[in-house]
Amino acid sequence: MTDHGIEFPVFRLHVVPAVLALASPSWQRDVWLDPEKFENVDHVVHVLFDDFCNADDPAPWLGKSLRTEEEVALTKKLGEAYSAVQDAVGRDARDEEYLDAPGWSSVMRAAGRLAQVMVRNDLQAMALLHEEGRLPRSGGR
Repeated sequence: MTDHGIEFPVFRLHVVPAVLALASPSWQRDVWLDPEKFENVDHVVHVLFDDFCNADDPAPWLGKSLRTEEEVALTKKLGEAYSAVQDAVGRDARDEEYLDAPGWSSVMRAAGRLAQVMVRNDLQAMALLHEEGRLPRSGGR
């Protein structure tokens, strides 16, 4: 699959952790449900739907915060899974209601698959930069 690169790398630095958070039930319970923590469902949704991508229509983000057509397709699936849960529980539902919704496992599966692809693509891009001598050499032994 063609890697279209990333025009806005800082956007990617927000998108990947948001996807990873959606894929991790322990993170969701430990962080999102802790009132002392900043991150919650609303934060992740803003990252993926409003600020750095649009999971409802991710195609325009190809080459901006998404690298490949596969990432676009998987982001669309994640957006559909999340929207189904949001429709079921309501926009103003508490985080616990999202996490306990019957469709939430579909959100986590879609996020897990997208996370795998995004991390793989980022590692491949870094390996290519390394091969081209465009990454600094490590100071190790």
